[in-house]
Amino acid sequence: MNAKNLKILVLYYSQNGSTRNLALEIAKGVESVAGCEAVLRTVPKVSAVSEAVESDIPDSGAPYATADDLKTCAGLALGSPTRFGNMAAAVKYFIDGTIPQWLGAELAGKPATVFTSTSSQHGGQESTLLTMMLPLLHHGMIISGIPFTETALSHTQSGGTPYGASHTAGHNGNAALTADEQQLAFAQGKRLAELAVKLA
Repeated sequence: MNAKNLKILVLYYSQNGSTRNLALEIAKGVESVAGCEAVLRTVPKVSAVSEAVESDIPDSGAPYATADDLKTCAGLALGSPTRFGNMAAAVKYFIDGTIPQWLGAELAGKPATVFTSTSSQHGGQESTLLTMMLPLLHHGMIISGIPFTETALSHTQSGGTPYGASHTAGHNGNAALTADEQQLAFAQGKRLAELAVKLA
């Protein structure tokens, strides 16, 4: 892969915009690294109603991720809101469909990182991030977190963990990212892109 045009996939699911806002900050961090391009993608909702279908193109925001996005990316940032201390069903459903990529080892050796948003600080941020890492490890990806050399990690009173960027959205789900949350998400994206450059 040409180090002058590395595509870093920032793949997320967001219902109220909080996880999307983290994705946008991660994308800024990715694009602060010369030769790297952030590719924002999302996944469709899942429904318990078997007749429910989503359109092929989302009404707003990033396009839906494709198999080609996974194959051609040089790194992956995966984001989901927390659902009972785990990733949202839409993200899990998408990942469960990546067996062809697993069989072809298409993600093996690529760097990856994870991020999340919760309604409260004790809503399962760290458990969500850790469980999101598991399928990426099965794919053979190289997991990157946020080191404590990022000073915001030591003094944040909102989101942010060494396992990945996080956001405390509040119970209405529309709290703006704090300065620490923005800084940590940006740093995470930058670190992912720098790793992708080194590994390329």
